[in-house]
This record gives sequence, C-alpha cells and structure tokens, in this order.
Amino acid sequence: MLFIGTLGGGELIVILIIVLIIFGPSKLPQMGQSLGKAIKEFKKAGKELRSEVSDLDDEKDDQRKSANIPESQKDKEIEKEEVKKVS
Repeated sequence: MLFIGTLGGGELIVILIIVLIIFGPSKLPQMGQSLGKAIKEFKKAGKELRSEVSDLDDEKDDQRKSANIPESQKDKEIEKEEVKKVS
C-alpha cells in the first residue's frame, strides 16, 4: 500500500534528488510551472462547477417558491420544464 500522508522530510528529499537526477536542474522550473498551471486550472474548473450547481439549485428553489403546489409535484413539473428546454 502507498501511504502518501506518512511521507516525512527525509523521504521528500530522496524523491526530490531522484527527480533532479532523472530530469536535470534545467527541467525542474518548467515542470513546476506546468504543475502550478494545471493545479490553477483544476481549481478554476471546480469553482465554476460549484457555481453552476449553486445557480441551478437556487433556480429550482425559486421555482418551488413561486408555484403553489406540493413539493413532490413541483419537482416533477420542474423536471418536465428542464426536459422541454433541452429538447
């Protein structure tokens, strides 16, 4: 098993030395920059997804409040409207 959470300072130094030997000192800044960009894009995509889900949730709540019908029927009507929009 791989226990990433138990890596200590010594293990990280050994890994860094191995990476330095394999890729060389000139490639490390490029690799770090690429990794940083990838993490930034991943976080951005996560924020966008959370925002879209939140917007859809708010829209669904607004539709429920505006209609004067029981909750279970509201959900069914909202789903029908969404299917019509997609079609």
